[in-house]
Amino acid sequence: MRPMPPAAKLPAASPVEVTVDFDSSIQSLSALDAAAYRLIGTATCQVDRAGDRYVCRLVSSTNPQKGAVLSSNELKERFLNLVADENLRARVAEKTEGVRNVILALAFGALAANQNDAG
Repeated sequence: MRPMPPAAKLPAASPVEVTVDFDSSIQSLSALDAAAYRLIGTATCQVDRAGDRYVCRLVSSTNPQKGAVLSSNELKERFLNLVADENLRARVAEKTEGVRNVILALAFGALAANQNDAG
């Protein structure tokens, strides 16, 4: 039996680069950082401040963890969707902070009362 020839290696996909910028008076850095974190495995993101703008340089992974390498449009769209999601999360957290604090106070207050009764 003859040995099997080695499998042909496909050429590595060249990384895709995209730059997206935001007005720093409107967009929070924390949302950009959170969106960049959620791209791990798909792309890297470097956020720099240039005057009154945040400039985000996205570079696709050449060996992505989830699926194929994204095109420049797909990478930009994914990042913008993640930024929008993080902005929404921040607004919801801000609007519900009072209710969350009441729930936590009631929960921990009841826990403390139960421990005092048991002692």
